[in-house]
Amino acid sequence: MLKKVPHTYVIIFSLIVFCAVLTWFIPGGEFEREQTVVNGVEREVIKPGSFQYIESDRQTWQSFSAFFDGFVNTANIIAFIIMIGGAFWILNESKAIDIGIYSFLKFAKKWERNKLLRKLGVNNIILTGIMLIFSLFGAVFGMSEETIAFTIIFVPLAISMGYDSIVGVSLCFVAAALGFAGAFLNPFTVGIAQGLSDIPLFSGIEYRIFMWIVINIVGFTFILRYASRIHKNPKKSLVYKEDEYWRHRNENSETSFKFKVPRGAWIAFASLSVFLILFSVFFPISILKIGNSEISFPAVPVATALFIVSGILTLRKTVHYFILSLLTFTIIFLIIGVMGYGWYVMEIATLFLALGIFSGIAAGKTPNKITNLFIEGAQDILPAALVVGLAGGIVVILEDGKIIDTILYSVSQSMQDLGKVGSVSIMYVIQSFLNIFIPSGSGKAALTMPMMSQFSDLIGISRQATVVAFQFGDGFTNMITPTSGVLIGVLGIARIPYEKWFKWVAPFVVILTVLGFLLLLPTVLMDLNGF
Repeated sequence: MLKKVPHTYVIIFSLIVFCAVLTWFIPGGEFEREQTVVNGVEREVIKPGSFQYIESDRQTWQSFSAFFDGFVNTANIIAFIIMIGGAFWILNESKAIDIGIYSFLKFAKKWERNKLLRKLGVNNIILTGIMLIFSLFGAVFGMSEETIAFTIIFVPLAISMGYDSIVGVSLCFVAAALGFAGAFLNPFTVGIAQGLSDIPLFSGIEYRIFMWIVINIVGFTFILRYASRIHKNPKKSLVYKEDEYWRHRNENSETSFKFKVPRGAWIAFASLSVFLILFSVFFPISILKIGNSEISFPAVPVATALFIVSGILTLRKTVHYFILSLLTFTIIFLIIGVMGYGWYVMEIATLFLALGIFSGIAAGKTPNKITNLFIEGAQDILPAALVVGLAGGIVVILEDGKIIDTILYSVSQSMQDLGKVGSVSIMYVIQSFLNIFIPSGSGKAALTMPMMSQFSDLIGISRQATVVAFQFGDGFTNMITPTSGVLIGVLGIARIPYEKWFKWVAPFVVILTVLGFLLLLPTVLMDLNGF
């Protein structure tokens, strides 16, 4: 008889205990820190060569308090997840997403009449198109936390198409992670790493675009092959049992639609239109940052005008289409906010909260009903938020135990007396290893790049190659490390147990890791532009 796989909470708590044990055997150490300005933002970085051993702080009972501290340190992600869960519960109650999925699938069937599209596979075209968009978002502006919100949309869509929740997560989270790893304009990884390495911002973009294309080809192929296998026999899915929740929710949804336009829909439309018009007056021109370039564009007024036109057209049919329009323009304003105004999880969560409230108003719900729906959604998503806090405790133990710097110093010393290929490979391994303990890309860049870039000078490796090693090491392991609040949040919303996700994604990460090594070789063996 097979032993039952431990619960996700058990796995993560075991890692906390393991890290606490490490603080008893690994000596404490620390680097000196200094403030520096990187791309206009002040950041704390280490001083290369400043490492010294200190007395470690051995962790014991802190294994239990780490949950509290992890909750505090990841409070922004936890609040984000709870607000998203509550907002989408209100949205789901309107049945707008169900109608959107049903209408989309009905429209997709018409594509099958085309012989060429039928031969290529309509579903493959749809899946590839969605993944390409999210990969581009990851490569250009570092989409990561935002995928938590999209999980609620793409998981039921994937299951309605005959796939599973793993495919649904792959459409947004994995695709964005592939773009994040192969990024060519991501300001949070490539931008910071290059700034700290004193090389031109977003230089070497030609080879970076090539890497992004190769990573996407390999990644999309892996996902599409898996999706095809599940489509032929859904019971082969690792999460077939867990997906019963989504199948039940989608079951016979198209037969219960009641097309209507409550008075609240017009109130919501009028209120939002007035607000957006005022917003357009105050922000007539937005400066959208794409990599190192800036584009001045009346993004808010244009989006507002399109929203008003879309609102009038959709309200002539049914409130469900209007709510779908609200969702669409929420995404549009999210992109404008991130690229033009530096929005992060607080602003994005607020945006989706507004989406949920106005969806409820449009659907004719009373204030009390909207509140109760939000509470139900928050309760439903709470286990995912708790896992994020628990996972944050791993980093707390390592930091409080004062062994993170020791680990970084020790592994950096392993690069001594190695050739160029060996050194860049070790850098790649170090960055991948550190991502388990420091899941923040920008944080890890600030911690490692000042030292790594100077070390690369000593051994004759391009600093650009060091940035690529950081980029791959940071990107691929984001899909598997249990300390990533985004990954745990996405899995919680999709209702995928971590151990089952690990079983599916581990071979994928191995393939991508090998691919990353092969793509690193030209950075030290060939004369590339910008390297």
